[in-house]
Amino acid sequence: MAANGPGQGYASVLRGAYSVVAQVRAKPGKEADLRAVTLTLIDLVRGDPKNLVYFLQENRKSPGHFIFYEVFATLEDFEAHNGMPYVQDWFSRLPDLADGGVEVLRMEILGV
Repeated sequence: MAANGPGQGYASVLRGAYSVVAQVRAKPGKEADLRAVTLTLIDLVRGDPKNLVYFLQENRKSPGHFIFYEVFATLEDFEAHNGMPYVQDWFSRLPDLADGGVEVLRMEILGV
């Protein structure tokens, strides 16, 4: 998002854009496995032309606790993203790797 210098990439994110903050936690002993399958999402999601922002983060004090930050122009774009085969494949792996499901906060961008 840093196109042409600090803050310039924000121009592609408009007020009212659909954003998501989500988290998932690995089962004990499955931290490395969940990390490995989750890291593959970065290039795939960022390669989606409807994705505006995507960050995958891991809690420094709690390895295996991942936080996602994603921005799409619309709810429909986000739903289409969730229907992509690589996202569905990732979801299908969670019962073996994650402690519970994905917790999702659905947000609205208020200002840019």
